[in-house]
Amino acid sequence: MGMTLAERILSRKAGREVRAGELVVVEVDQVMVVDSIAGSFFKRLAYLEATPRYPERVSIVIDHVAPAANLEVAKAQKEIREWGRKHGIRVFDVGRGVCHQVLIEEGLAQPGWIVVGSDSHSTTYGAVGAFGTGMGATDIALAAASGRTWFRVPESVKVTFRGRLPKGVTAKDAALEMVRLLTAEGATYMAVEIHLLDGAESLSRGERMTLANLTVEAGAKAGLVVPSGEILDLYRVPEWLYPDPDARYAREVEIDLSTLSPRVSVPFYVDNVQEVAAVRGKRVDQVFIGTCTNGRLEDLRAAAEVLKGKKVAPGVRLLVIPASSQVLEEATRDGTLLTLLEAGATIGTPGCGPCMGRHMGVLAPGEVCVSTSNRNFRGRMGAPDAEIYLASPRVAAASAVAGYIATPEDLASLPQEEAHA
Repeated sequence: MGMTLAERILSRKAGREVRAGELVVVEVDQVMVVDSIAGSFFKRLAYLEATPRYPERVSIVIDHVAPAANLEVAKAQKEIREWGRKHGIRVFDVGRGVCHQVLIEEGLAQPGWIVVGSDSHSTTYGAVGAFGTGMGATDIALAAASGRTWFRVPESVKVTFRGRLPKGVTAKDAALEMVRLLTAEGATYMAVEIHLLDGAESLSRGERMTLANLTVEAGAKAGLVVPSGEILDLYRVPEWLYPDPDARYAREVEIDLSTLSPRVSVPFYVDNVQEVAAVRGKRVDQVFIGTCTNGRLEDLRAAAEVLKGKKVAPGVRLLVIPASSQVLEEATRDGTLLTLLEAGATIGTPGCGPCMGRHMGVLAPGEVCVSTSNRNFRGRMGAPDAEIYLASPRVAAASAVAGYIATPEDLASLPQEEAHA
């Protein structure tokens, strides 16, 4: 019987053949710690009377509340900087961007690597063929102290995307459709192994990051995109880093990209996915474009294409937060940022922003937000009764102009004074 991609990576790291259900101890290639977990990480290392065994394999990213929103956060971030200097640990400070985007930009996630992070969306690293997974502070501290961690080798769910996306449909729509089909618990502690075939292999690294990122919303331990297309040009992909044709899967799902239309995830569950048409006209107060799911340059460009020559509707706040300083620089250089500003967008410091409801766009009671992020749970961005609709950057931008949930195509029916006021 052949191996899945998860079994292949973990077998390689273990130095022996392993199968789903077995326990395995493996070397870790990168440990990622975010600012909101760093204090607990330090305390657990102190309890162990340990320091990172391989300092070069540890990164701390100040991104969840960046810049600091209050005195306590400022103190915690000061401790991170001091601790990093003391132990020779790499610290990506305020403004560098969202942890997952930054690590991939910095080459700290590579095909075949194991990357563990103190953030659940560490599945994002699977976009480049790395086994990326989120862990709590204790496991992260143990991985840093020993250079190793343990796993129960996960079963795998095979998701095959075929064909090409129609005009106006994005990888975010495909990712939401995947979560709808798998359901919120359909891949619990499994590896979602994503195959791109018959044209789908043309999806960019950024689009693959969106797919891998959302796998955790189906409960996945890891989201692994089988290397192809652009990834083969950007990385040295080992010959062994592929699943076998006769690998055994717990479940198999196929999605024809050519049949998809714009999707939206409706409160308060990510897998509550509907076509935009089902909620078109829902009034919005805030639109947020950014995060590790959709804050890349291609996402900002997609939003700018919709917003060019138009204005944000009165009473609507449009927040745009690039996923990294690199994205911000490139968006400034090519004019994307100017288009967004001219439309009425507010630009935030690269980082997580309001995604988890701690600063930079917290929602008030009763407010409605269209967000390109990855979660719409009750209270996720502020008030428990605030509603979050997850959508693509194109739908988010169109909704900002219309003042209600809409697609770019819907804007053509708006009176000229409304679209361009």
